Amino acid sequence: MFCKKVEDFLLKIALTYSIIINRNVSLRQKEENDMKLLKKIGLFTLSATLMIGGLSGCAADSKKSGNEKGQVLKIWGMGEEVKQLSKMTDKFTEETGIEVDIQSIPWANAHDKLLTAVASKEGPDVLQMGTTWMAEFQEAGALTDLTEYMKDSDTMNPENFFEGSVNTTLFDGKYYGVPWAAETRVLYYRTDLLADVGYPEGPKTWDELEDAAKKLTERGEGKYGISIDANEQSLGFMFARQNGSALIKDNKPLFDQPEFVEGIGFLTGLIEKGYAPKQNLGIEVNQSFSGDAILPMFISGPWMAKTINDTVPDVEGKWAVALLPAKENNISSMGGSNLTVFEHSKMKEEAVKFIEFMSRSENQIEWMKLTNALPVVTAAWDSEDFNDDFYKVLREQLDNSEPMPLIPEFEEIAQTYLKHFEQVVVGGADLQQEMDSFNEKAEALLNK
Repeated sequence: MFCKKVEDFLLKIALTYSIIINRNVSLRQKEENDMKLLKKIGLFTLSATLMIGGLSGCAADSKKSGNEKGQVLKIWGMGEEVKQLSKMTDKFTEETGIEVDIQSIPWANAHDKLLTAVASKEGPDVLQMGTTWMAEFQEAGALTDLTEYMKDSDTMNPENFFEGSVNTTLFDGKYYGVPWAAETRVLYYRTDLLADVGYPEGPKTWDELEDAAKKLTERGEGKYGISIDANEQSLGFMFARQNGSALIKDNKPLFDQPEFVEGIGFLTGLIEKGYAPKQNLGIEVNQSFSGDAILPMFISGPWMAKTINDTVPDVEGKWAVALLPAKENNISSMGGSNLTVFEHSKMKEEAVKFIEFMSRSENQIEWMKLTNALPVVTAAWDSEDFNDDFYKVLREQLDNSEPMPLIPEFEEIAQTYLKHFEQVVVGGADLQQEMDSFNEKAEALLNK
């Protein structure tokens, strides 16, 4: 008990100090600082020493605690939607006899809680992992290599999933998770207003997008053609990819190269010409998208459909989604979450059984009905539940979606990009000079 209290005390000090030093930085930057802090103070090593070193009584206490609880599979999930998971696990328990304990963790607290679990080696058996966190926690040794399990399973075979989703689980040729829910970005638009300017099905190319935005802006003062969210870190990287940029190659950033700079230049050009507001207007979609629509086009994920249907008045039958307009391609961002097995779990076989259960097509469809999460199993999309125009567009866009670079440094790189983007848009700085500076900082982050 004594060593356990010492370990808990050290963890509290680390996380409290992290909160203090991060008080004035963004949440995503805070996450990076937290990870660096734990690494710098050697908490992983200290925790391992406490658990398996001279204070062997701690390991015994942990094992005893697990036995007292019995064979209960612990699952950690993020966000409100996980509160629906018990409706799935009841069926799993009935089928397998494996009891399940679900813990729903708010996304805002999830990163700190995961860091604590990694440091203490005490956590869940099954862990929902956001795709952008995979690299960080895989590098920290928190995730079980599932390659052999997946080879032996028809249900979890990587070929069953969207390629972009599978790529978020793959590190050095090994799979450290199984895709669970997909997310991509598409173009939302007001069909009536776009029809008035000649694009009833939405613009299909960059040139058409700019032309439509220009004509929509000409409707009058206070009107714009499209929203460019300055806080959406994936947007610039998506457009750069569409312009042919590889973003990062052989651990070298390419953010100062023409493909990247021209892609960002297209976005900044829409703002500089007045087709998009210079700064976020701070108004909700129920105001910006309704009536004569201050912002009749924007890029977002599938969750916005429910928001529009629930909050935007008088637009039923007047809006739709379209594939992202293309330059060399129309690659979108692949996001979502994976199911992983905690490396220190004592119930890995049972954990894999649960993941296999959730990977069945019929369970993917049921989970979509409960939470609106998009299935990652391609066969699930053959269901009649997806036989409408909204889902057809999402399905096609998922085939043209890729995750952001799966490296631990990417969150910090993305936040650095947003600062330089703001300098161009708001501060009037030279685009090439800002991207040169951004590239230098990114290179330093990759080589530290």
